[in-house]
Amino acid sequence: MDIYQTEEQQVDAIKKYWKDNGTAIIAGLFIGFGSFIGYNLYKDNQLEQELATSEAYQLVVESAGKEGDAYTKKGETFIAENGDSSYSTLTALSLAKKAASDKDWPQVEKFLVIAIEKASEAGIKGIATLRLARVQIQQEQFEKALKTLATPLPDSFKAAVEETKGDAFMKQGKTELARSAYQAAIEAQGEGASRAVKMKLSDLAEVANIK
Repeated sequence: MDIYQTEEQQVDAIKKYWKDNGTAIIAGLFIGFGSFIGYNLYKDNQLEQELATSEAYQLVVESAGKEGDAYTKKGETFIAENGDSSYSTLTALSLAKKAASDKDWPQVEKFLVIAIEKASEAGIKGIATLRLARVQIQQEQFEKALKTLATPLPDSFKAAVEETKGDAFMKQGKTELARSAYQAAIEAQGEGASRAVKMKLSDLAEVANIK
């Protein structure tokens, strides 16, 4: 099962944006606030810390796919040292992706939990939450997945949450609950309802007819 699907593109775009522009944005903010507030802000070491964190994150990203297990260790060290930074969330998501490529589902779950705990942006938290639920379904931890999906998320995630609930119910043989969840996903998507969800609902109807 592909647990990354379309939202992977969203996270990759965020990572690329920060890699390309993060330092410049932070520096620009510093200059702007410096001229507005005055000289005392220049004494604050916050900018220096932010720039150092940004550079450290870029080094971790650049090591991805090149150093095997060493990348995971670098990532874990970065998270431990920069726990309050938004970069820690992105690093945890990246480590989860690597673990998924190795089919190490417990590790995937571990890093997704970290990403959720450290996420300060609702969209990123939503993406990590959905991924975690899918991993839990992959491990047949259905009740755990449903509990994860009960986490309050932005309305934009309603369709994906309902579809994932449907997947959990379907794998448990709870066809009526699955049907309700898939229908809710289609209703949440409106006219733009995905073909995949419609097919899942259609498959349930065929199973019912066979019975």
